[in-house]
Amino acid sequence: MSPTWDLRSDTATTPTPAMLVSMASAPVGDDVLGEDPTVNKLEHLVANLCGHESALFCVSSTMANQLAIRTHLCNPPESMLCHWDSHIFKYESGGASLHSQAQMIPIKPSLINLSVQDIKSHFIPSNFLGHCAPTHLVALENTLSGVVMPIADIHDIGQFARSMGALVHMDGSRLWNAAAGERELREYATHVDSLSLCLSKGMGCPVGALLVGPRQFIDKARHFRKAFGGGWRQAGILAAAGLFAISHIWPTMPATHALAKRLAQGLGLCGYSLALPVHTNIVMIDVAKSPSVSTMELSQALKPKGVTLGAVYEGSYLRIVLHHQIDDECIDVILATANELLAAREPTK
Repeated sequence: MSPTWDLRSDTATTPTPAMLVSMASAPVGDDVLGEDPTVNKLEHLVANLCGHESALFCVSSTMANQLAIRTHLCNPPESMLCHWDSHIFKYESGGASLHSQAQMIPIKPSLINLSVQDIKSHFIPSNFLGHCAPTHLVALENTLSGVVMPIADIHDIGQFARSMGALVHMDGSRLWNAAAGERELREYATHVDSLSLCLSKGMGCPVGALLVGPRQFIDKARHFRKAFGGGWRQAGILAAAGLFAISHIWPTMPATHALAKRLAQGLGLCGYSLALPVHTNIVMIDVAKSPSVSTMELSQALKPKGVTLGAVYEGSYLRIVLHHQIDDECIDVILATANELLAAREPTK
């Protein structure tokens, strides 16, 4: 059978045989009662890696993020600040408004990631006139389209938010990627009040995410998880995949990042322009600045060769996402195809 590669998202992975073995052999119990040993082990491990007191295993990062917002914001009317291109704002079905009665204020930053100055200029302090919903939460995302948010910026935003009586949550769905090199998770995580970590983006698990924070916060989030319909019983089967991923797949991320940089460099030599720098596993191509061969033509030419690229993202970008099941052969096929298409367009001499 010819190989196939799906680069639409790092959620396109399938469990490896070894991961499936770990899932099938996991000891389980009733997690609603706090009695699943594998879930407890995963929650304890991730909380420790992040330098926080506690963690909660959830079905998805969307659920983890929405639980965080609901737990932090308990006195409406309130507002929260977030990046205009963040998952929380664009791709969680308006959950902050639906579940938490929160007004989301999206910010288009001066640079790629939010800075403390961006937060200061949009922050709504408490006011006795009551014209506006005061800002009680700041939501960050790291990584954002594969770009790592500097620790100094996270620190500064956290310091300012707390000085104003607000809290900071980080959507760290791909924080594993940011911390896959020289940094540790806790270097990012200890500057925020809570964070989510996805197990199905890049980590190769079929399902799952964790919400991390102080023990009292997690206890209340656990209550809301039940109210959201997120209580599960023998979830250790899924938690075992997370434990396997932390030990076996997370360490492979630097190699995946190197492949992403190789792909970006090769496509650059073909004339394609990057919309964003490549820090981790995501390559964003500016569609408007494509060479004579469009990104759509490239995608169509790659399909019969077993390579699936995503549709144009936000109307302007082709997002190519690598993961541990993308290899050198896949990159070779993409670059060879791009070069072949370009050569066919060159005028004959």
